[in-house]
Parts: sequence; structure tokens; C-alpha cells
Amino acid sequence: AGKEIIKQQYLYKYYSMEGVEAIPLKEKKKLHRAWAMYDWANSAYNLVITSTIFPIYYVAVTRNPSNEDKVNFFGWEVINTALLNYALAFAYFIIAILSPILSSMADSKGNKKKYMQFFTTTGAIACMGLYFFKTGKVELGILLSVVAAIGYCGSLVFYNAYLPEIAVKSEQDALSAKGFAYGYIGCVLCQLICLVFVFQHDAWFGQEESWGPRVSFLIVGIWWLAWALIPFKVLPSKPVAIKITAKGKNAVRGSFSALKKVWKQVQTMPRLKVYLGAFFFYSMGVQTVMLAAAVFGSKVVKKQVEGKWVDMEAQDLIPAILMIQLVAILGAMLMAKLSAKMGNFKVLMINIFIWVCVCVLAYFTRTNYEFYGIAVLVGFVMGGIQSLSRSTFSKLIPEDSRDNTSYFSFYDVMEKMSIVLGMFSFAFIEQITGDMRNAIIGLTSYFIVGFILLLFTQKAPLKRSKKV
Repeated sequence: AGKEIIKQQYLYKYYSMEGVEAIPLKEKKKLHRAWAMYDWANSAYNLVITSTIFPIYYVAVTRNPSNEDKVNFFGWEVINTALLNYALAFAYFIIAILSPILSSMADSKGNKKKYMQFFTTTGAIACMGLYFFKTGKVELGILLSVVAAIGYCGSLVFYNAYLPEIAVKSEQDALSAKGFAYGYIGCVLCQLICLVFVFQHDAWFGQEESWGPRVSFLIVGIWWLAWALIPFKVLPSKPVAIKITAKGKNAVRGSFSALKKVWKQVQTMPRLKVYLGAFFFYSMGVQTVMLAAAVFGSKVVKKQVEGKWVDMEAQDLIPAILMIQLVAILGAMLMAKLSAKMGNFKVLMINIFIWVCVCVLAYFTRTNYEFYGIAVLVGFVMGGIQSLSRSTFSKLIPEDSRDNTSYFSFYDVMEKMSIVLGMFSFAFIEQITGDMRNAIIGLTSYFIVGFILLLFTQKAPLKRSKKV
């Protein structure tokens, strides 16, 4: 009882298996701000590279007069947007395999920060390399985008694993939401800087049109590396040092042994088990919508110019995506407050119901104004569902667990595999039907399954009762 009281008053920072050092509340606030600043740093990649400038630029440079939707990728002729979605699915598949191995190594050696720094540096350099992606270099653009995605996702494995170690359960919803809020603000500021180069490439800098987007990719890499120095300076190097791999085992065997151990523990916790199933399905929908929104708008949605319906351009799409980020800040904060009054599961179900509505409306969307309306709705639930999903999982981890990285590695593997299946199915449906709109039907079904499983999650017991 006394230990629990101390835990509520202070934050523990683990340096070794022998003991702990209590951190005063003032220092804890500094630590929380530093942790949230990594969202500020890396979210520029998520907005500029995955959501706005890069996908719009990619569609523009991979179109050709004779066959506007087809590209040749190492001899394979494929629809340009389907190729990009396949590439992202492949990147998430790679990181789903790598993350448990790296998490095991980080846990056994207690060096989360070093792995987080490695993936951050790798992803940022890949973003800078996209400066050289031009027409006719589709292979270079795809390969670098895959490496950047791996760097981004890999760093998040270790970033998320810090959450239960730097905040008690009562603080985790607010801290998770704070991280997303910092991320949305940071990425919007970076995006605004990039837009100066995109829209004023000729008037201010005397450069050709493709120069602006390519400079934006360079800026994102620099932004990511520079702001990440703050959390890298403040976050503890060895918050938890736990021996995962037994003597004689290599990292690969040890990593999957750790996942297997977590899976066995999950079997004894019905609520966590059902929640992970729900999370898997609705994440297939959420992540795919977020990753495919820009290419959907650029290929499917039209605007009227001088009485003619034409494709939406960068100046039409980027403000819509920016609007999503700004609304998402309010959404994340609002959902955190609602969860304190209504509970996480009920608020998650409200979010998923809105996501189903988003998919139905998107299927019938034809004009740019309809697209803008859906963008507001997506922004409202995007930040909330991501933040609550992470903090809900953190709350469901056993309180006596000192193996948080392995739990979050398991969570991350599930999320990445959901993205792999979501993006692959989205690309596959577009490839075989020739219409991206048809792929939305699959996304709707994922949300519905996730909603149903969340209903069962609320009724499931925390732990499986032992048979006498």
C-alpha cells in the first residue's frame, strides 16, 4: 500500500534491477514535455511525406500522356497509386517483423534510446534523399519512401514503450493526447514552411515546379532530426533493464520468445485479448484512410473550373489535409476529457461509429466541397482514436509488468500488420477493379467488425478465472 502511495506521488525511473530513483513532480513535467516533443519532431514526416506533398507530387510525376495511371517498376506495369500503397504495405510488413527483434535487444540491453535514435536518423536521411526523386525515377522514390516509413515506424516502437514508464496510469490518457497535440502543431508549422517553397518556387526562388516539393522533403528530414534532439537529451537512456534473452539465445529467438510470452499472458486477460482484436480491425480502416486520403482526393474527387470538372491539385488538397491536422488537435483533447467521464471503451465506440459514417460519405463523394466536409469529420476522430487506443492498451497492461517494451512491441506488431492488410487490400481492390472508390467498401467492413468486438471488450473480465 505504501509503495502504491509513493507511486502516485512520484514517477519512478528505473536504471537497474536493484533499485529505482524517484523523480520530483517538477522534473516529471519536464520529462513529459520532452517525450511529447518527439511527436512534434516526427509528425512532419507523417503529414508531408505520407499525407500531403509527397503523395500529390508522386501522382503528378508518375502520370504520362499515353497511359496516365500506369508506371513501370522494375519491369512490372502497375497503377501508380496502387504501387505506392503496395510499397507502404511492404514497409509496414518489414517493420512488423523487425520491431520485436529490436525491442528484445533494447530490453535485454536497456538501450531503447539508441534504437530510437537509429531509426530516427535512418528515416530522416531517407526523407532528405527524396530531394532527388524526379520524373523517370519511380524506383528511387518508392525505395526511399519505404526506408523512410521503416524509420518512422521503427522509432515509434521505442517511443510508445516509454509511456507506461514515465507516467502512472492516471496520467497516461492526458500524456498520450499531449503527444498527439504536439505532433499536430509541429507538423502544421513544418508544412507551412514547406508550402512557401511549393507555391512560391518561381516567384521567390526562380526555380521550376518540382523543386518546391523536393525541397520540402529535405526540410522534413532536417526538422525531424533537429527537434528529436530534445527528447534524446532528456529521456533516460535505460528506463528499464530487463533480461529477455536467456544465455545462449540469439536476438531473433529471444525476441519471438518475448512475443510468445506476451501472447500467453494475453490469453489469461480476456479484456485485453478482445480489445486487441477490436484494435486490429478498426486500425485497418483508420490507418488506410489516413495514408490514402491524399491520393484518393487527387484521383477521384473533382473540382469545377470554368464549367469543367477537373482533378484537384496541390493547392486544393493541402489545405484540406492541414484542416484535418488542426481539427485533430481539438479532437484528441476532447476525447481525452470524454474518456475521463464516459470511459475509454465508450468513447472509442463513438469514434468508430463516426469512422463508419466517414467511409459511407467518402464512397459517394464527388466534389471538392464534399471532400472538405469529410476532412473536418476525419480530423475530429483521427487524433482521438489514435491517442485513446494507445493509452487504453497502456492501461490494460498488468501493473506489475516490467516488460513494457515487449508489450508495446506486441501492440506495434498488431498495428503494423493491420496496416499491411488494410493497405494491401485497398491497393488490390483498386488494381483489380480499376476504381479506388470500390476499396472503401472493404474499409467500412473493418470498422464494423472493430465496433462489434469493442462491445464484447466491455463485458470481458480483466483476468481469466482459475478453475478449482
